[in-house]
Amino acid sequence: MRWQKNEQYATIPLRMVGPVEIINPLVNEAVLLPLATFETPLWHAVHRGARVASKAGGITATLFDDRMTRSIVLQADSALTIHGVAQDLAQHEERLASLVAQSSRFARLLSIHTECVGNLLYVRFAFSTGDAAGHNMVTLASDRLMSWILTHYPVLSYVSLSANYCVDKKVSAVNGILGRGKKVIAEVLIPRALCQSLLRSTPEKIVDLNIKKNLLGSILAGSTRSANAHIANMLLGFYLATGQDAANIVEGSQGIVYAECRDHDLYFSVTLPHLIMGTVGNGKEFAFVQEVLTALGCTQERTPAENAKRLAVIAAAAVLCGELSLLAALTNPHELMHSHLKLERRSIKDNST
Repeated sequence: MRWQKNEQYATIPLRMVGPVEIINPLVNEAVLLPLATFETPLWHAVHRGARVASKAGGITATLFDDRMTRSIVLQADSALTIHGVAQDLAQHEERLASLVAQSSRFARLLSIHTECVGNLLYVRFAFSTGDAAGHNMVTLASDRLMSWILTHYPVLSYVSLSANYCVDKKVSAVNGILGRGKKVIAEVLIPRALCQSLLRSTPEKIVDLNIKKNLLGSILAGSTRSANAHIANMLLGFYLATGQDAANIVEGSQGIVYAECRDHDLYFSVTLPHLIMGTVGNGKEFAFVQEVLTALGCTQERTPAENAKRLAVIAAAAVLCGELSLLAALTNPHELMHSHLKLERRSIKDNST
């Protein structure tokens, strides 16, 4: 660890595991998965999942949506007034879109949603942001839009440029419903023989445990649009390895694992509604990040946004591998704890020599 100009630098262990075969228009190849973590058994779990998925023919990943949001809150003298503004605002979407295009080469307005509480008007803007995660880009665009709205509707007054209806780095339902970040579903069909030989489990056991642990357990806990074992583990490791804003795992780890038996084989999937990541912008200037992004094929000359979409697809594959391996381990008594004790003690010993 070293100090320089009051900035602290530390090292987090980073390892490339896999590779895993991914099937997607932007990937369609075997890719190593980068994970930066202090939880060393995670590397082994994801590696096992990658090995099983590749032998099964690979992970198919589908990207459904890509957007970044920012919300503002304004106020007037009454609910009647803001109701009229909300209705009229929808008529000016073309004008608002032109203002967004002037604020950035890559930002484009996708949609506007409004909510009213008392005499308060909440406006949620959604944008495309190219290869950037887009936090600063959408804040700048929203600031421009807010200025125009306040000028066009003198009955309104400023409250805040950020209104928590985005929803940024907080658990919510609205992000899954209206979209924020990149929505990716990764899926794989695993033959029974592979489940038995490499996962030491069966499709029936994994499906049953997913229902009783991930689905019912999450309902009992009051989880919001989320049913998974440890998505946050893989996602944080992937975010740190690729220079992402790690706080985005708060909403990013709201994902759903779904499994079913198909003719005695295992269908296994993870749905990740809001992966927030980019291949340019803050955090990408570090040499190790550039090395990782290059290894993933995410620094090539492509149509804007395609590198970031490729990165999200790879992240989803990493999440699936980790979820599959852990769920299989939990179908066997003591396997998880024995593995952690063995691998973490070995890691401590290796680091002390």
